[in-house]
Amino acid sequence: MTNHKQKFGKHSCESRKVVCDQLKKKLFQQKSLFTNETKQQEEALLASYFVTYELMKAKKALSDGELIKNCAIKMAEAFNENKVGNKFQTVPLSKQTVTRRLEDISNQISNNVKDIIANCSYFSIALDESTDVSDTNQLLIFVRAIKEDFTIFEELLKVCSLHSTTRVTDGAKSMTGTISGFVGFLRQNQITVPTLHCIIHQEALCAKSIKLSTTMATVTKITNLIRGGNRSLTHRKFLTLLEEMDSAYGDLLLHTEVRWLSRGKCLVRFFELRHEIATFLREEVTNSAELQNDLEDVEFLRNLAFLTDITQHLNVLNLQLQGKKQTICQMVGFVDSFRKKLHLFKSALDKNNLLHFPCCRKLSEEEEGLEFRDYTEIIEDLSSEFDRRFNDFESFRPDISLFSNPIHCDIESQPGHLQLELCELQCDPSLNTSQVTGIDFWKLLSPERYPLLRNWALKLCSVFASTYICETAFSSLKHVKSKNRNRLSDVVLSHILRVATSQLEVDFISLVSSFMKPQCSH
Repeated sequence: MTNHKQKFGKHSCESRKVVCDQLKKKLFQQKSLFTNETKQQEEALLASYFVTYELMKAKKALSDGELIKNCAIKMAEAFNENKVGNKFQTVPLSKQTVTRRLEDISNQISNNVKDIIANCSYFSIALDESTDVSDTNQLLIFVRAIKEDFTIFEELLKVCSLHSTTRVTDGAKSMTGTISGFVGFLRQNQITVPTLHCIIHQEALCAKSIKLSTTMATVTKITNLIRGGNRSLTHRKFLTLLEEMDSAYGDLLLHTEVRWLSRGKCLVRFFELRHEIATFLREEVTNSAELQNDLEDVEFLRNLAFLTDITQHLNVLNLQLQGKKQTICQMVGFVDSFRKKLHLFKSALDKNNLLHFPCCRKLSEEEEGLEFRDYTEIIEDLSSEFDRRFNDFESFRPDISLFSNPIHCDIESQPGHLQLELCELQCDPSLNTSQVTGIDFWKLLSPERYPLLRNWALKLCSVFASTYICETAFSSLKHVKSKNRNRLSDVVLSHILRVATSQLEVDFISLVSSFMKPQCSH
């Protein structure tokens, strides 16, 4: 005690406080150094996830992360922000790192999808198959789930790379075949569920039934003669001619069989440029006398005009059917509308009334006395084809009628378990005066007062009526797995497509928090 007093007694209380404060400050600085370092590591990791996510949404290569990093550093240097550039330098974006980040994001989305399915009211699946650039058949399975509040989710459930023999065909009726198709497999395993053949595929098949294939073949032949294959010189000459003639269109369009709207666009462009095409064949293309005769033949031009007009009407329907989260009621309504239009078209053509056929009308103005009455037979055949192909949707007809007009439906003709609630619904003043329709109307129904009706509507809204979402994913697949990038593994391809197609939000903070000690790039 005496020694202690002799050694430290000379320091006043104030001086001892100063020394203590200095020690505290030094300790805080050391602690702050570790805290700042950890914060920078977490920020770099978060940035790495952000860049990976944007790369996958844009369907870019995994190796593009380093390119983005270098660009960011150069931009920081250009703005004289060296400190910011140093921070960009710490962001890990190598190909291997981006692949790991992609897997983390994809797994989180996959887990969220599983949670949605586990907690949804109803769900359905859409399946479609196509061949990628490496001749591997890719089967895509999407799920459509609906929650109690009528929120709809459409997410990729699974990508199945089929390297051996496949028994499911892209867009074909065999998908719903009762023996070897997907539905047949379900029934063999005693699984009974409602099944539908894609409504858009069926519309496209109906369009192919039009008996003017010779006309379409001639159009394709002439188009390919001008701009197909290795005819770059011929194509350039044609473009020059169009420019000299001050044409409304600058070029012909190629027809691609697998694209729904391709045929209509090709025909419209060809019809509008028919005079320029005839001139070009006559002046620039040798051995084209037969094709020149076709373009001067009134019968060919009549077929071309009619085919162009009816295909354009089919394209309008096709565009209406495209889009995500459409209900089966909306899509069947579009088809029913077109079927009524076909009856209108037949009645008009019977009188040679070309009001709804602009190309036919334009041709009739050039060729006086031209008749189009004989095309009513094609309209009748097309109408019969729609009746036949959309027969499997007829089982949904009573449900669609009730869903679309619950206020004025005949209650006695509805399912018995819904009749009492329908009586209350049709006498509910707030619902009777509501201006909303469709799915928005059913959202208004109280779960306590209308539990059966809400449950019935949820079930109907969960139905996939088309594989449009699969088709959009196949478009993404073409960008992801291309000729220049065709060695992606099945697992990585699945991760990329899941992130690229998902509409779910990613919780990047939780991904960063899962790391015990984030590492920066060196």
